[in-house]
Amino acid sequence: MDAQGRGRADNIDPADQWVLNPDTGEYELRLAPSTPQPAVPRPRRGAPAGSAQEGTRKAPGPRGPAPEEAAPVPDTLPGQRRRGAPEEPPGRRRGRTKPKKGKTKKILLWTGGGMAFVLVAVSAAAYLYIQHLNDNITSVSDDGASTGGFQKDKPINILLIGTDRRIGKGNTGYGDAGSVGHADTDILLHVSRDRSNATALSIPRDLIVDVPDCPTKQADGTTKVIPGTPKTRFNTSLGQDGRTPSCTMRTVTELTGITPDDFMVADFNAVKTLTSAVGGVEVCLGKDINDRDSHLKLSKGTHTIEGEQALAFVRTRHSVGFGGDLSRIQLQQQFLSALMRKLKSNSTLTDPTKMLDVAEAATKALTVDSKIDSIGKLKDLGLELGKLNPKNLTFTTVPVLDNPADGGVKKTVVLNPSTAPQVFEAIKGDVSFTAVKQKKQQEKAAVADRLKGSRSAASDIRVDIYNGGAPGGSAQETLSWLQIKQGVLKASQLGNAGVRLGNTTLEYSADQADQARKLADIMGLPASAMKPGKSEKNAQGLPAMVLTLGKDFKGAGVPLTTPAKAPDVPKNTADKVQCAK
Repeated sequence: MDAQGRGRADNIDPADQWVLNPDTGEYELRLAPSTPQPAVPRPRRGAPAGSAQEGTRKAPGPRGPAPEEAAPVPDTLPGQRRRGAPEEPPGRRRGRTKPKKGKTKKILLWTGGGMAFVLVAVSAAAYLYIQHLNDNITSVSDDGASTGGFQKDKPINILLIGTDRRIGKGNTGYGDAGSVGHADTDILLHVSRDRSNATALSIPRDLIVDVPDCPTKQADGTTKVIPGTPKTRFNTSLGQDGRTPSCTMRTVTELTGITPDDFMVADFNAVKTLTSAVGGVEVCLGKDINDRDSHLKLSKGTHTIEGEQALAFVRTRHSVGFGGDLSRIQLQQQFLSALMRKLKSNSTLTDPTKMLDVAEAATKALTVDSKIDSIGKLKDLGLELGKLNPKNLTFTTVPVLDNPADGGVKKTVVLNPSTAPQVFEAIKGDVSFTAVKQKKQQEKAAVADRLKGSRSAASDIRVDIYNGGAPGGSAQETLSWLQIKQGVLKASQLGNAGVRLGNTTLEYSADQADQARKLADIMGLPASAMKPGKSEKNAQGLPAMVLTLGKDFKGAGVPLTTPAKAPDVPKNTADKVQCAK
């Protein structure tokens, strides 16, 4: 029988061929035999042995008794009639509901198969869309300037760079169309290790800095060292002389002592497309604005802006504050606060269309470093950042002073030597600029208590020193400093440790606590560096503390303590709308 005829012999509908198997209680598909077989008569009940009815069974052959013949299979289901047969009397129509079970089973089978097909199709579509988003992403090498990428169990430092490069549809009408793309808007976003708070530190583009030498990967795969420039504007760390975002990274590290984990670069299109994707962001002006350079024209009060108007907002400087770049930074901080609030709002998070629009806009508009060059990695970073409450995100600016070298014309700025270092130290120490509720107050108090108690004499301190990530020679330098200048004569340096640590640690046993407190005082170690519980025996077999110098080690005699609280600098939080004036 061919494929079309299979299961349709004698004009029988396949739906009528589901037969109840009395042994299993299940319905099974039975195909009609191609050739009708004669029925084999069976003995009547109670027929005597040897009767004619019994004699219908085959006699045993020479090879033993023949197998018993199978009973004929009826050509209809119990309770069913053949097509064209007369209707059965009502009293004999038993079991009419049974076939419904078979039909139900078939429906479930077809539905299950259809659902599986839909799931496969959806999965394939999702895969293709993820590939599409991956193709949208533009990445650039970090040239070894980063930490190697963010980690989930550590503080995160992301360098956000806004470039004035005038490429892309609709961007050629802004200012210098031939710009190579300076680092005009720069924010170092620090997210605390416990994700309870974050600090967005704006770096003025006109800040005078030393741009270091920058090893940079070229298109042909080779590395070229682009010479640094002393005493120049910060924004020249990108674009000038072929400098890439990795050079801006190195400049930030040189300036703040903080090495970024990753970078993201956005051009003018990013502002336009992201604001349109979320349906606009809400900003506030304390006065009417009509800026001829940025083309922003808005009345005093609150407005929802997107697209070209949003770009004009972040580019405005002459009509607010003192009319310079520092005034524009305040507008940019207000804009980013508004964008973050909108991204975390229910109107965005519960709208699949908006979320897809955001994904599309972000992957097209941003250039990222090679450590976060896939949608999966960006998703992981987004999940970490998404843990943050906007009320605990603080915006502040690097403390600066007018550059005395400019004379009476205020063109550039320099670091404020009294407050800028404090800001950098607070960020490095993972200190919150916002008053947030600490999850582990008791644990912090216990750590602080390690510095409370008696101190031994310096001459009683016995310690072995290892290098666990500090610059080469640090262990020997520390040993000499302790012995010659601090009177710690029972110290030894034992070279490199078996591990590399981000932070310096001092391990000691309970009976060495007074020695540990004294050494912490001498070296300026924070309570968090002290690790009670174990020590080791030195070369003479005597118990000795273990001092391991980590990456944070700055040199013998340079304290590692972090401020207990952030310095008092101008700041605002992302959950509040502050009207620009």
